[in-house]
Amino acid sequence: MVRLRSLEPAGVEIHAKLEWFNPGGSVKDRAALRMVEEAVPTLRGRTLLDSTSGNTGIAYAWIGAALHIPVALVMPGNVSEARRRIARHFGARIIFSDALEQSDGAIRLARKLVEDEPDKWFYIDQYSNEANPRAHELGTAREIWEQTEGRVTHAVIGIGTGGTIMGTGRGLKARNGAVKVIAVEPAEALHGLEGLKHMPSSIIPRIYKESELDRKLSIATDLGWDMAERLIRDEGLLAGHSAGAAAAGAQQIALELAGRGERGVVVTLFPDRADRYISPP
Repeated sequence: MVRLRSLEPAGVEIHAKLEWFNPGGSVKDRAALRMVEEAVPTLRGRTLLDSTSGNTGIAYAWIGAALHIPVALVMPGNVSEARRRIARHFGARIIFSDALEQSDGAIRLARKLVEDEPDKWFYIDQYSNEANPRAHELGTAREIWEQTEGRVTHAVIGIGTGGTIMGTGRGLKARNGAVKVIAVEPAEALHGLEGLKHMPSSIIPRIYKESELDRKLSIATDLGWDMAERLIRDEGLLAGHSAGAAAAGAQQIALELAGRGERGVVVTLFPDRADRYISPP
């Protein structure tokens, strides 16, 4: 975890958890490992299948390689070339869905594949698998609590499957019910913040419980991209666009606190690095 001093107003700290230091390079390693470990006893030789915008797929791919489990990934056709290449290097098979349908199209195609050939696929389904938020409730939340020495007042986290914010929020609130859990989502249905979901226009993941949130922030694509560039320039962090959106949300909360003369410790989470989105020349 690092402190983002260039974004801080007076009296409020902003910290970011750099999830790209996980083995597969993103926050999704946590949930994927937990889901696969819990699924192993029931795989029965089937190929592990899920829909993914990229990072969870990479996590499944490296875990599958390590555990000798075949993996197939349904990805939107506009997923970055970098993510495709990494997943393939780990031996995963990639099945592309319509890019215009974004992550929801990948979900629908994965469900159809399982419906057509149920004996071939083990559909791990990150969007409804309770092991997803459980990984963060037991791990991420504990780490944030320990790394801030229990001082965290606000957790500002992007929504993808909902697993990270649901699990982290539950774990933090179990330790201190006064901690505010604030979600970040794209402001637009068609957006450029890869990995994040615009909930009003999306298939709502079963694991996502909006009633558990204290607040939700809408961040425009341009703001997320601009903040990612600022993090590179001012903090030396090669942050991805979803990280930029999360940082923009964290700064918004910090500025509101400072404007009211309140102190606080705002923690956000950077899912991955910008090189996940850079295609080779």
